[in-house]
Amino acid sequence: MSHNQKSIYTLQFILLCMSSLLFSSSFNMMIPELPNYLSSLGGAEYKGLIISLFTLTAAISRPFSGKLTDKWGRVPVMAVGSSVCVICGFLYPVLGSVSGFLLLRLVHGFSTGFKPTATSAYVADIIPQHRWGEALGMHGLCFSIGGALGPALGSMIVNLYGINVMFYCSSFLAFLSIVIVMNMKETLAAKEKLSRSMFVIGRKDIIDKNVFPAGIITFLSYTAFGLILTLIPDWSEHLGTNNKGLFFTAFTVTSVLVRFGAGKVSDRHGRTSVILAGLIITAFALFVISLGRDIEMLLIGAGIYGVGTGILSPAVSAWTIDLSNPEHRGKAVATMYISMELGIGLGALLGGSYYKDQIMRIPQIIQIDIVVLVLGIAYLLYWRKRKKAENNL
Repeated sequence: MSHNQKSIYTLQFILLCMSSLLFSSSFNMMIPELPNYLSSLGGAEYKGLIISLFTLTAAISRPFSGKLTDKWGRVPVMAVGSSVCVICGFLYPVLGSVSGFLLLRLVHGFSTGFKPTATSAYVADIIPQHRWGEALGMHGLCFSIGGALGPALGSMIVNLYGINVMFYCSSFLAFLSIVIVMNMKETLAAKEKLSRSMFVIGRKDIIDKNVFPAGIITFLSYTAFGLILTLIPDWSEHLGTNNKGLFFTAFTVTSVLVRFGAGKVSDRHGRTSVILAGLIITAFALFVISLGRDIEMLLIGAGIYGVGTGILSPAVSAWTIDLSNPEHRGKAVATMYISMELGIGLGALLGGSYYKDQIMRIPQIIQIDIVVLVLGIAYLLYWRKRKKAENNL
């Protein structure tokens, strides 16, 4: 694609963003209601598994989705991801036991293991390199809008019609995402027919070593998100709100606002400088959240957290593609998402294991994760110093 292109907002890009908004709304609308739903099934002690099982299969599926994205095509891999959401939404009301629920969380994770991997590769295909940060920021904005609308819509539907209707609505939104994807043009030039060999994963297919630095930052920064997904619904209820999606709406709104410019800033001033700022702001947000003892303070912390993640996400995504080879974009993006899922899953699992429905442990758990973000800041500063020294040789 020519570097003289004036606008990134082609029909392909707009359709991609619409599909991602619907997909994000589909699985995010469940999140605030699942802890209470699991408790109603008799599985309160398994709350930490709600997110960690989801992210486990997402991480496991990444090497497969990366290889399939690079060989089978971007569009079919995106469609597979959304299809999993459609199926799982219909099965949650059917498998109404703790074991059935946990099994579905495990299967549901394949959705985010497939669609975002192919989507990021698709963006890199249709947008010139010097505008990747801007494009990924705008695409992430749409994904974040889905992340804001989904929880608020899900809680509203549950309050009005019950949780089963919410599950069916989740399926419907994912189905609309598939309809859009199937009308998009494939961008993989050397597309191959689906074959058994594509599902044979060797050691070299799992991780792209070129993008390790971005993967480490992604892993460390997303442990906080795993904690938030697991703990904040209960903490919100403890602070006096029935709508457990308010926190997610607040942080997503600020994230959306920041994304309008954050991607462009990383295109112009460098990825690592923007990432460093995002890590510092995110750490401060966790500090504010941990101090909050009323819903107003919690929402202020949510807003600051949205600023941090809104800065981090497009810059890290663009940095990952910068570090990758064009023929292995799918694998590179998969590596970044594996790191993300490991971070989210570990944060959710460890946080949920220590929490055990003892509500006043939540601030302490969040404060501990600030240390993890400080490690990310230290690593990034070390990497920049080492890179500068190498360039001066």
